[in-house]
Amino acid sequence: MEDQLLNLVMYAVPSLIVGSVAFLFFREHIQNEDDRRKFIIHKQLQKESLPQRLQAYERLSLFLERINPNRLILRINPGASNKNDYEMLLINNIEQEFNHNLAQQIYVSDNCWSVINASKSATVQLIRKISMSDKIDSAEKLREAIITEMMDKAAPSNAGLSYIKKEVSELW
Repeated sequence: MEDQLLNLVMYAVPSLIVGSVAFLFFREHIQNEDDRRKFIIHKQLQKESLPQRLQAYERLSLFLERINPNRLILRINPGASNKNDYEMLLINNIEQEFNHNLAQQIYVSDNCWSVINASKSATVQLIRKISMSDKIDSAEKLREAIITEMMDKAAPSNAGLSYIKKEVSELW
């Protein structure tokens, strides 16, 4: 009986070892194949989505250029001489541009979208702050004050443009 048990163990142990090694090998092979397929699918999706992402960055760059206070006041002439009406016209134009580009946020990072949002808010805040001055009593004086203010410092939208350029450079 002991001989039979010993023979059984002598044949079973090598079989169990070979079976275990084969199982581990095939499990690893299947995992590698799954990872390879996922990588190929990811690369394919990335290749297909890259043009859309680049287009989103282009549109958001254009948005930031259009809300640059210097370009904004050159593009939008006051309809009347009332400074409050002109202030609202500028701000409404910024909001309209922003709403037109809302869908682009799905193609850019959350940080990038936050920077763009902050650039827009800072531009609106800059216009409101300048308009609050008691020295400004007409739309034309508001335009002049914005131009004067922007001579001394960079536009809030420049930070957003810099961030977009940085993020696009990381795509390559």
